[in-house]
Amino acid sequence: MRAHIDHGILYLHQDDVPAYKKSGSMVRNSYFWALKSIADRAGFNHDWEFADVVWPALGRMLVSFMESGYLGYRETVLEFTDDVAIPDALRPASTWIAADEYDDDDQP
Repeated sequence: MRAHIDHGILYLHQDDVPAYKKSGSMVRNSYFWALKSIADRAGFNHDWEFADVVWPALGRMLVSFMESGYLGYRETVLEFTDDVAIPDALRPASTWIAADEYDDDDQP
């Protein structure tokens, strides 16, 4: 999931966060609700916002879903441009990507 940080707020790109689907997978829907429950703002057609106080919980949750094997790698990993210092609390669930990949609109 493409991510960036501005003034202590983590933003997840709106096109990369999981979508809730009434007849969708139980794991994917649980993932959606788990992320939404700790987000400060998770509006429709907006990037999701997470304050720095929830980053440790977010990091642990992402690693847990990542290790389950039910969701794809790019659905559970935070992707930062390679010029960003990834905060310690998010490092286990994060990676760097090239800026041209970050702007790619072909994300899931």
